[in-house]
Amino acid sequence: MSDNILSRIGRKGREEGKRLFWIFLYLSVLLGLFSIHKSLVLNEPNLFWHQGFAIINAWLLAKVMVTAEIFHVADNLKHRPLIYPIMFKSAIFAVLLVSFYLLEEILVGLWHGKTIAESIQTVGGGTFKGILVVGFIMFIVLTPFFALREFGRVVGENECTAARF
Repeated sequence: MSDNILSRIGRKGREEGKRLFWIFLYLSVLLGLFSIHKSLVLNEPNLFWHQGFAIINAWLLAKVMVTAEIFHVADNLKHRPLIYPIMFKSAIFAVLLVSFYLLEEILVGLWHGKTIAESIQTVGGGTFKGILVVGFIMFIVLTPFFALREFGRVVGENECTAARF
């Protein structure tokens, strides 16, 4: 009996680990590109320092996404046409990720002795419009991710990944 429970826990752990890895990989590529863009636009010499933060942010945001998926956040439209759950999940997770990104920047700023207003300046210039643009960019980059995930859910993940020659 305990072997059955341990094997189920191990199988579930491998499934969650794979899911976390693919989310992390997707986010690390995107956040890495954003940090390269930011470093080039602002002419900052610390490109590798920003890449390290992009990887850490990708890991933390991937954990947030997996945790939200475990609690079935934004799953209430899964029986509607595919466009609804894709767009809804992209919007909800964009808000969630931007919120956690703001919280992270505030905590890092407070750690370095900055005020909350000074800390928020790093996200979209600190204005509501800038933060809204960051959220819209996150919505756009999450749309293909959730489109693939929802398509895999409907068609079957084995069908999506099976190579037929």
